[in-house]
Amino acid sequence: MQATNRPNIILVFIDDMGWGDFSCFGNQDASTPHIDRLAKEGISFEQFYVNSPICSPSRVAISTGQYPQRWRISSYLGHRAQNKKRGMAQWLDPKAPMLARFLQNSGYATGHFGKWHMGGQRDVNDAPAISEYGFDQALTNFEGMGPKLLPLTLKPGQDKSKPGRLWHHAERLGKGYQWMQRSEITGGFVDAALSFIKQAKQDETPFYLNLWPDDVHSPFWPSVDQWGDGEKRTLYLAVLEEMDRQLGRLFQHVQNDPALSKNTIILACSDNGPDPGLGSPGPFRGYKTQLFEGGIRSSLVAWAPKLMKKDALGTINQDSIFSAIDLVPTLLNICNISPPDKITFDGESLPSVLLGQSKKSKNKMMFFRRPPDRDSFYGVKDLPDLAVRNGRWKLLCEYDGSSPLLYDLLTDREETKNLAKQKTDMVTELTQSVIAWHKSMPADNGPALVPKANQ
Repeated sequence: MQATNRPNIILVFIDDMGWGDFSCFGNQDASTPHIDRLAKEGISFEQFYVNSPICSPSRVAISTGQYPQRWRISSYLGHRAQNKKRGMAQWLDPKAPMLARFLQNSGYATGHFGKWHMGGQRDVNDAPAISEYGFDQALTNFEGMGPKLLPLTLKPGQDKSKPGRLWHHAERLGKGYQWMQRSEITGGFVDAALSFIKQAKQDETPFYLNLWPDDVHSPFWPSVDQWGDGEKRTLYLAVLEEMDRQLGRLFQHVQNDPALSKNTIILACSDNGPDPGLGSPGPFRGYKTQLFEGGIRSSLVAWAPKLMKKDALGTINQDSIFSAIDLVPTLLNICNISPPDKITFDGESLPSVLLGQSKKSKNKMMFFRRPPDRDSFYGVKDLPDLAVRNGRWKLLCEYDGSSPLLYDLLTDREETKNLAKQKTDMVTELTQSVIAWHKSMPADNGPALVPKANQ
């Protein structure tokens, strides 16, 4: 079912947060009451995936509805020489099919507030402005071109008049920057988003906005009264809770406004899994950069109580398997907007799932390729290069299909029982499919960057 009026859309894309870090997804060490309220009034999805276990390609996928490898972005965008060594583009091509541009062309006000990381970072200072991707307004961090918020740092006992500075070289990445305490930057993005929303409402214009905080990415700089014992896990949890509080102002503004609350969709999830020992991957194996579930499965909370099926509100959808690339065609469908005929999404339109009218899953297989520079990481040598999810089955393997790992995620979501030797026909089918997909995408330098010890 499509919404009667074109809904407003708020996409909250958290940085490096684990599947189990929202308290509504089981975190008992920290509380996220504002996210929890969204879940209580909306729907939580347990089998939602992002399309890469690392930052930049994950952001490309959720912005375009296409696999990020199509745009030669398969790891985080770094220094110019790093990107070249990995066989990657320096930034996302502005010709990519951006959700924001489709909405902008259909009369939406569009804004991006927060981390960008799809071009313009480190020494890459000639990337396109965020406005070239379909955004009317933008405020970013040190990994984007244009106006930005840059972080001041303060430890307990430190002279408040002499704070530290992070990423000071980012002052050259476009005009307009403001220094503020790192612990308050999510709130700075929220302030900009609230101003944007109020203007759109005054103009009687539907809006789409990205609220993409730096949180909960390291380094961790909570407010000085939240440092506790100063251990990294303590700091991580403090940042998580402060992020929730700051995002809460945005959520409450929408929830308390009758016009906004009846016609706004809020989506909140993470761009990839957590670092070990910091965020929680929940019951899953693996972490950020890895193709195991902990690296690519993301806790998705969707809030649109006036648009969703009533008896779905407050429920947990444990069945629907879909991913970030499916959100773009799904949201366009809900907004009654058709993309140009020449655009083909890798994702599928699943409005009935997002609005709680169905628990079906996507029809297509989901494919994954590891970041080219992450064959060995976090102490794990020779990580799988490719992965595919098809219904209950997931296969991981090397580029050539060797060393297959086959898991039945219906009975073994922890990926502990390799069934490759018992299910040889399934291994053959999935291996052929994932290799064919891999070869259909532009190549990166993953094979050349395999450590010699793993060859």
